[in-house]
Formats: sequence, structure tokens, C-alpha cells
Amino acid sequence: MADIHFIGGEKGGVGKSLTARVLAQYFIDKQLPFVGFDTDRSHGALLRFYADYASPVSMDRAEALDAIVEAAAAEPGRRVLVDLAAQTHDTLAQWMEEASLLAVAAEEGIQLHYWHVMDAGKDSADLLKKLLDRFGNGLQYVLVRNQIRGTDFSVLDKSGQEARAIELGAKVVNLKKLSESALLKIDDASSSFWKASVAGGGLGLLDRQRVKTWLADTYREFEKAGL
Repeated sequence: MADIHFIGGEKGGVGKSLTARVLAQYFIDKQLPFVGFDTDRSHGALLRFYADYASPVSMDRAEALDAIVEAAAAEPGRRVLVDLAAQTHDTLAQWMEEASLLAVAAEEGIQLHYWHVMDAGKDSADLLKKLLDRFGNGLQYVLVRNQIRGTDFSVLDKSGQEARAIELGAKVVNLKKLSESALLKIDDASSSFWKASVAGGGLGLLDRQRVKTWLADTYREFEKAGL
């Protein structure tokens, strides 16, 4: 069965691209074949950090988005990773509806995973409601609580939207906090997480260990979510 992983959240700055990058690294480290598509024209993180695995795709052209599904259908054992730019939800939803993607995916044995990346703000809870209202049980959801962007998710808890998603089968992933200085050094070097965790990757001994620990914690969260 083929798997398409859309990494979204709609809101800018919540950590969508960070999640896409660490998921790409997970696939590499676990020797799981994958191909990436990057929809961000101006700050394409997959193209920048994992260029050997990613291609650009335009959200403005249906035939370009069709290539995502074609890639999944062509090699069912290969995962497809799609890093969605901010404010692309409506465009994505329109393409999915016009192409009857949910029906096509069911016929072709393609699983559609939507990773909703969230910070601790109210906007993320509101956007989760919008996502669930539109797609209901048509997608397999992974809710990412990005603790790098805040640790108090009480607004989300009180909204009831996470509980609603879990009732639909959603998995919850906690992306733990990572040293801001380490992240900045990794970004400045346009480095993969693997390169950053080894000697010569631009980080000091302790920052390398912090990255290794963070990756191990994140991988456990992924595995808990059934990846």
C-alpha cells in the first residue's frame, strides 16, 4: 500500500517544514524509500536540506499536484512526503475534491496522511476544526504538538478539537523542544539532521548530543504513531 504524507497546518511559523525535514531524516535512517515534494517557492526546506530526495511542485497547477499521486501509484512501497506551504489549505482541498482524490486513493490502495502541525496558539486549534470540518474521516490525521513553538496546549485541549480528531482515529505526536542555538546553526549551514549530529557537521560536542537525543525522542513519537 502506498502512503502520501501531507505536512500542513496552514499557519506560517508553526514548524511544518521542520516536521517535514525530521520525517525525511526518519525515512532515511530507517531505510524507508521515499520521495519528497516541496510546495514552498520562497523557502523550500526540503529542497534546501534534502535536495537529493525532493522536487518542487506548484500548488497553482492541478497537473503538477497530480504528480504527487502518480509518484505514489508508480511505486507502492515508496512513501511520498509533501511539505505544504502556509495558506495552501483551500487550494489543496479544491484539488482533492475536483480530482475525487479520496475515491481514487481508496481504489488504488493509497493511504492519505495529513500531519497537522500546531503551535500553542488558538489559531492552530481553529485551523484543526476547519480541517476536520472539511475532510471528516476521509484522511488519516497526525496531530503534531510542536513544543519548540510553545508548551502550553491548554487552548487546544479546551477546544475539544484534538479529542474530536482522536475519535476519527488521529495519532498525536509531541515534537519536543530543541536548543534554539543548535537549530540556528543547522539552518545556517543548510545541514541535514544527520550531518548536524556527527563530528564535522558544524556543531559542538554537546549540541551534537542534543540533536541525537532529540532525534531519538522524535523517532519514538513517530513509531508510537504507527509509522
